[in-house]
Amino acid sequence: MITGRYSMNMYLQPDCEKMEKTKEENVIVLDFLPNGYPLDDRPMYMKTPIVQALGKDHFVLLELVPKKGVHLQPYEEVYIGEGKRDKVHHIIGKLPMQKLTRTAGSELEFAVKEIVKKNEKKFIDFFNNAMPLSTRMHQIELLPGVGKKHMWEIINSREDKPFESFDDIKKRVKLMPDPEKVIIRRITEELEGKEKHRLFVDVF
Repeated sequence: MITGRYSMNMYLQPDCEKMEKTKEENVIVLDFLPNGYPLDDRPMYMKTPIVQALGKDHFVLLELVPKKGVHLQPYEEVYIGEGKRDKVHHIIGKLPMQKLTRTAGSELEFAVKEIVKKNEKKFIDFFNNAMPLSTRMHQIELLPGVGKKHMWEIINSREDKPFESFDDIKKRVKLMPDPEKVIIRRITEELEGKEKHRLFVDVF
């Protein structure tokens, strides 16, 4: 059992601030604007339909242009990777949170929640493999509502046996905030640009 300070073999500097640019393969549609942005005062013939979407793997917010005649629905999954794309003509680029439409903004948390639920193992792996950022701060402590006491309980418990699910974490770590909600909140805060260190939201 490990208690107190981090042991030297635990001290590994993660690449939180040195992530390589990563490409999304699939996105979840947050909003579809068939006539472009309402505040775009250009003539109609110059406007293009716009899709606001969230990447499934790295939670990158993206602005897309669909192919001609394609109409997309909220929560629809769309392929944007290399090769043939059935529904997307091109990617305009990364989308700042401030530019999200009211519809996209209201759907964002639900979309994040669905992605987390469907990829539970990925986030359980975070609890099982998270490492120190320094001798004083651990990645686990960056989660909302999770302090040093929870952090040490998680580290000690995972050494005995890796966690298998969110429910497993709740059962084995006393007074632990709901781990699924904690992950969703952290992702949302990273999307809003509130956090220096990125645990889940990648660069594009």
